[in-house]
Amino acid sequence: GARIATPPTATLEKLGDANLTVKDPNEDIRGRKVIDKNGDDAGTVDDLPIDSQEQKVRLTEVGSGGFLGMGQTKVLVPIDASTRNSDDAVHIDHTREHVARAPRYDPALTADQQYWGGIYNYYGYGPFWGVGYTYPGYPYFC
Repeated sequence: GARIATPPTATLEKLGDANLTVKDPNEDIRGRKVIDKNGDDAGTVDDLPIDSQEQKVRLTEVGSGGFLGMGQTKVLVPIDASTRNSDDAVHIDHTREHVARAPRYDPALTADQQYWGGIYNYYGYGPFWGVGYTYPGYPYFC
């Protein structure tokens, strides 16, 4: 029979709050700058929301603006947007303007699949529960 895309029953949990670590410490991108496709600064990786069911990073929590963490704007960017990581930065295939206009991060919606789907749609990706979705090659957990 045909596979039907069914939203997961998982919730999103920040890696910082979960009792998990990335398998390779070099793949823990928290604290790194986010560089857009034009080479401009799009913010900083604040945390990595993972889904509680599969324990995979689904989104990158990006903070920008503000001072010393106060007044910062936080948005979510699908991990799929990452094109490569360097020692101090995560490079994404979108512009900082696009990221700045993204739906705001709302911790109250961590179990709302419609919210997740809207974020994936905003960036032009199919949701991770969609048929044919392929998880990016990193990061791995242990």
